[in-house]
Amino acid sequence: MTVATHVPSTGAPAGGNPVVVGAPPALPATAPALVAQVRGTGPTFTATSPLTDERTVDVPSSTPADVDDAFAAARTAQRSWAALGVSRRAAVLLRLHDLVLDRQAEGLDLIQLEAGKARRHAVEEVLDTAINARYYARAAAKLLRSRRRTGALPVLTRTVELRFPVGVVGVVSPWNYPLSLAASEVLPALMAGNAVVHRPDPATMLSALWVRALAVEAGLPPEVWQIVAGEGTVVGPLVVDRADQVCFTGSTRVGREVAAQAARRLVPASLELGGKNPLLVLDDADLDRAVEGAIRACFASAGQLCISIERVYVADRLHDEFLRRFVARTATLRLGVVGDFGADLGSLASARQLDTVTAHVADAVARGAVVHTGGRPRPDIGPYVFEPTVLTGVAPGMRMYAEETFGPVVAVYRFDTDDEAVALANDTAYGLNASVFSGSGARGEAVAARIDAGSVNVNDGYSAVWGSIDAPMGGWKDSGLGGRHGAEGLHRFTRVKTVARQRGLGLAPAYHRPGERTAAWTRRMTSALRLLRRTGL
Repeated sequence: MTVATHVPSTGAPAGGNPVVVGAPPALPATAPALVAQVRGTGPTFTATSPLTDERTVDVPSSTPADVDDAFAAARTAQRSWAALGVSRRAAVLLRLHDLVLDRQAEGLDLIQLEAGKARRHAVEEVLDTAINARYYARAAAKLLRSRRRTGALPVLTRTVELRFPVGVVGVVSPWNYPLSLAASEVLPALMAGNAVVHRPDPATMLSALWVRALAVEAGLPPEVWQIVAGEGTVVGPLVVDRADQVCFTGSTRVGREVAAQAARRLVPASLELGGKNPLLVLDDADLDRAVEGAIRACFASAGQLCISIERVYVADRLHDEFLRRFVARTATLRLGVVGDFGADLGSLASARQLDTVTAHVADAVARGAVVHTGGRPRPDIGPYVFEPTVLTGVAPGMRMYAEETFGPVVAVYRFDTDDEAVALANDTAYGLNASVFSGSGARGEAVAARIDAGSVNVNDGYSAVWGSIDAPMGGWKDSGLGGRHGAEGLHRFTRVKTVARQRGLGLAPAYHRPGERTAAWTRRMTSALRLLRRTGL
């Protein structure tokens, strides 16, 4: 691996971020065996790597009959899988945890090849998958057990809450985090006793197939996790039409369609959708920490992370110095499409993403925004590489002011008071993630509590919430419905049933008795309620 300021042979302009020169990861020899897991008999489609724009694999698409077969097989397998019990299902997930860590080199190669990201960011996906497997394996027994609840009348009413799997869960996962966002939906669904029919994005099939193969090796019956393939507009609706529960991660536009389709069948849907996430630097923040936190929050996976930051608001007292340091630090990030840890940023995932990012920056500049660093594609490095970009002067009317860019591009603004900062942060249709940097933890948490988002990190960009698997994580407003992680992330895959057994005093007067007996029952119930009130029950 070598580092250069740029590679001029393709006509790229001089200057810009340092470039890491080296070989991209190789396609693992196991790729054909992974593809063989797909339930598909339709025409094949070709997947390519954004690192080189070269072919990786050919994948058979799934026909409607294939999807029907997948659901039929999953429904049959689900009954015996649920009957295994929590402890035996947990043992599978714990073995999967170990296999993911042991075989991570192959997983990292696949994630890089398919999603284009730098290896350091691919590692997050491997670790997140292992953490999800371990958490739900350890927590499920407690979260799924039957629970005594307070009955209508203490002692006389015995009330129990029971949880059952929903059946077959349909998962539609995206291309940007092809391993993590598959596993974080599929694994708790399996742990709850469900089967899964899963449609990964066609561009990133191998990452999902890899973790599915490891799960089977860990002891998962193959029929319990079915993989179907094809374009989202074709196969996605087939999955939603047949599932007992739907999980979708993607754009807000498509999420609305998924929610409407699920609602027509009265099946629950959990949706993680778009974001235009803010980061606030309060006037007492540690600038070094804030700059490094913003670098990671804005540019991880080249900005193609649903919870990454696209808006940075800095207190007026710190704005100029923060901007100077942030721009200087951004300009040092090393770009490359290499299969090692030398690069800080990799590639965008597709020509479509490159076109969107380029158009957003061009529109902002044409309308008066200022680019302080970056702002251009780098075809000399890879076909879809775009420099990490910092702008000021982004204003209403510009596309990137309110639209999700989903790339390594961030706008920096200034504010005077905490109240103004909160108002600016909340001035969006989205509410997925946010970040607050402050020298006072209490002040940071107080500001965080006022931001309209499902997750807010204090003195961190996104990992503090993301890594806290015991706590729920989901979007507000146009950023989605429901959430993953924690008890909520498991309970969403269950149906709840309450069983109550009444003893002694009845909860209604006997109809065959005369009116004065009803009056006596009413007096007894009134006295009982007054007693409960006095005793605090």
